[in-house]
Amino acid sequence: VQLQGSGGGSAEAGGSLRLACAASGRAFVSYAPGWFRQAPGKEREFVAAISWSGSIIHYADSVKDRFTISTDNTKSTSYLQMDNLKPEDTAVYYCAAHPTGQWYPKTATAYRYWGQGTLVTVSS
Repeated sequence: VQLQGSGGGSAEAGGSLRLACAASGRAFVSYAPGWFRQAPGKEREFVAAISWSGSIIHYADSVKDRFTISTDNTKSTSYLQMDNLKPEDTAVYYCAAHPTGQWYPKTATAYRYWGQGTLVTVSS
């Protein structure tokens, strides 16, 4: 599976951005999508994940009620809609694909494939 992230850029605080992650290669539905981010000088952290069926979603507390993860299996694409952005959301955002089996949505090492990262910058 190859993942191609897009949609990063700059926004003012309170604004919105939508990230997309297009998958190619093996069947997209065999993997559960997740999003992580890494701010300068900090470790990579979990942002959001959605189960294979789409029925279970997890968010980091810091983004809950502001970010929305979704998938479009017809396009093999996952999305991260980011609303009410804050300067502390500034980071490189990575999409990732978690293989089937025991699901560890918040654990980066459980994901098998990663996108190249897309930069999001939020100004105050």
